[in-house]
Amino acid sequence: MSAFDVRPAENFDDVAAILNPSGNDRACWCLAYRITSAEYSALRGERRADRVRGLCAEQPAPGVLAYDGDTPVGWCGVSPRSRMERLNRSRTILPLDDLPVWSVVCFVVRSSHRRRGVARDLLDGAVDYARSCGAPAIEGYPVDTEGARLNSSAAHVGTTTLFEAAGFGRVRPTLARSDRRVRWLMRLDLGAPAR
Repeated sequence: MSAFDVRPAENFDDVAAILNPSGNDRACWCLAYRITSAEYSALRGERRADRVRGLCAEQPAPGVLAYDGDTPVGWCGVSPRSRMERLNRSRTILPLDDLPVWSVVCFVVRSSHRRRGVARDLLDGAVDYARSCGAPAIEGYPVDTEGARLNSSAAHVGTTTLFEAAGFGRVRPTLARSDRRVRWLMRLDLGAPAR
């Protein structure tokens, strides 16, 4: 049973509370995979926030949020891969096939809630959300820690053990690295017809 309630990220204020709690002008806002490199470099501060505000108003939502009661405590960026411009152009994380998969690209958990199962609940929620939207499969590109401790900034993509525990299978290593360790393309078949 999940300890945290996971919902589509449709409330911008709750997304902002997780992705940019300190109002940092250089916050990523989970846009790095969603827009071109040039656009990402050009956007700063409120322009990035406005872009995410727009994504929250669209369907499907740009991710899911975990709540502890009414308080947002975690974020998982998940969307159809086709909506992730930079990921689609990636030379290090190549598409496996033409299946219209969804992609999990980012996790953020409040420090007060780390090591409490939030990331696992977020991943389960991302899978449920993708399935409810008709996705035939969902992928992630997590890092294989090889049993070592990761730099916290490298862990935002998730770990292979997290994805394996959620039923994802390793398909192939990518050319991408986090903390000098291999990131894997991992996939879970959702058994849903492609829309």
